[in-house]
Amino acid sequence: MCKLCDEGIPQSHSASRRDFLKATAATGAAAASLNLFAPRRAAADGGDPPEDTGRPGRRYVIRGGSVMSMDPDPKVGDFAQADVLVQGKKILAVGPNLKVDAAAVIDARGRIVMPGFIDTHHHQFETALRSFLANGILINDGSGSPSANPTYYEYILLTFAPVYRPQDVYISELFGGLAQLDDGVTTVHDISQIHHSPAHSDAAIQALFDTGRRAAFGYFESASGVAGNQYPSDAFRIKKQWFSSNDQLVHMIMGGEVYLGELTYTQAWQIGRQLGLQIAAHILSPFGIRPILDDLADGTGGVNNNVGLGPDNLFIHMTGMSDKGWQAVKDKGVQVSIAFPIEMNMRHGIPPILKMQSLGMEPSLSSDVEVTMTADFFTQMRSAMTMQRMVVNQMILEQGTFTPPNQWPTPAAGTPPLLNVRDVLRFATINGAKHLGLDGKTGSLTPGKEADIIILDATAINVAPLNNVPGAVVSLMDRTNVETVIVAGKVRKWKGKLLDVDLPHLRQQLEASRDFIFAKAGIKQDLFRST
Repeated sequence: MCKLCDEGIPQSHSASRRDFLKATAATGAAAASLNLFAPRRAAADGGDPPEDTGRPGRRYVIRGGSVMSMDPDPKVGDFAQADVLVQGKKILAVGPNLKVDAAAVIDARGRIVMPGFIDTHHHQFETALRSFLANGILINDGSGSPSANPTYYEYILLTFAPVYRPQDVYISELFGGLAQLDDGVTTVHDISQIHHSPAHSDAAIQALFDTGRRAAFGYFESASGVAGNQYPSDAFRIKKQWFSSNDQLVHMIMGGEVYLGELTYTQAWQIGRQLGLQIAAHILSPFGIRPILDDLADGTGGVNNNVGLGPDNLFIHMTGMSDKGWQAVKDKGVQVSIAFPIEMNMRHGIPPILKMQSLGMEPSLSSDVEVTMTADFFTQMRSAMTMQRMVVNQMILEQGTFTPPNQWPTPAAGTPPLLNVRDVLRFATINGAKHLGLDGKTGSLTPGKEADIIILDATAINVAPLNNVPGAVVSLMDRTNVETVIVAGKVRKWKGKLLDVDLPHLRQQLEASRDFIFAKAGIKQDLFRST
């Protein structure tokens, strides 16, 4: 058994993992070989990472990189060349030429050192179905749009999801999480929506722990409503069994979808608040949610008008909502996560970035579903910036249609400021931490915070020569530039390779799970389907 599986996990959780794997082995589960994490060394020419990283008292220093702290306090700042000192799981110091005794050194010359990305909304259980819905939209809205079928609701939630076994949940959650870890996404809010039974929930949670990155387990409904579903009441058991400690990488968020009906979401929100959990929900116009949010804004939401908005709410999408709903979200301190590429592709509505700007609000970023679009965070940042600038640029061009450019108003009347690379980097890091209640632990390279750090290669052919650090990250880089990934002080990716992970073996397990899901759902596998 590898060290990854049990390190940093409370003993009860370690035992739970063994119990889970024993149970799945008895049923011939795909993930039951107990050898999913056979150590695989980094590239031979990269040397070895410092030993025992993340352990109490272990020190190392990241030397000579271009450090972008993303801390809003200018006293922390950015440095063209500086060092980051890590001890155990914490950042001790950031600055040029740190004097450090008895510490291993990670050479970051020619690299960019920054906090890891934070994804505030990702359905990881769908990893086995990647790209199946490349041309699809969210729901069958009766429009008859060509090349817009099959739809997400009909195929992913109603056809595939009902046939998932706990082991299918586990391998998709694990593989999808490792893929994002490889991409530099060190924290995720996983909205699993596959809680057909307590065993399904436990499989999702165990995978989050086993992935070894920071995560929020989003306990949402069973997407298909199959027999055995114990949502939302099983939240009490889950919280007690898995999340009794605040000092672990994975914590819990309560999902409470308002489109499930007043009785269900009222119960879910009340349970979440009773347990002291953040409460998340998808809020978007295609599901008819606009009038429900208006009721919540009026204080008349839920059974007996006893559900209100608050700073413990995280709303996802927020497309097509009224001014009244938005003002209430602003006034009550609700956080908003935007999935720019998915919303534009799957007919959720226009990503509401201009509305948020008009209210003085900022979003976090979310990848949503890999059945349609990549979970890569360089794509998320570029999509956010490109979409907003396209709309604002067109507004300015239309204002000047019959006026010579040198006579346009300055600035153009009524137009919001263009997003820049710093903005979307903030959305992808510190905003994500704030929206998940983790900004005291992560989101910036601040002394005292836990060391969630990525080291990006700025000497690579797609980036060199380096002229602007935030510009290089947002406008030029992709996942191939993610050289080293550190979570809570522990090196998880080194010189371009994930450590302690047997990816070929895991991929075989994922492929076997995919084959089962397709066969059980009665969907023919066709690698060249038009979807």
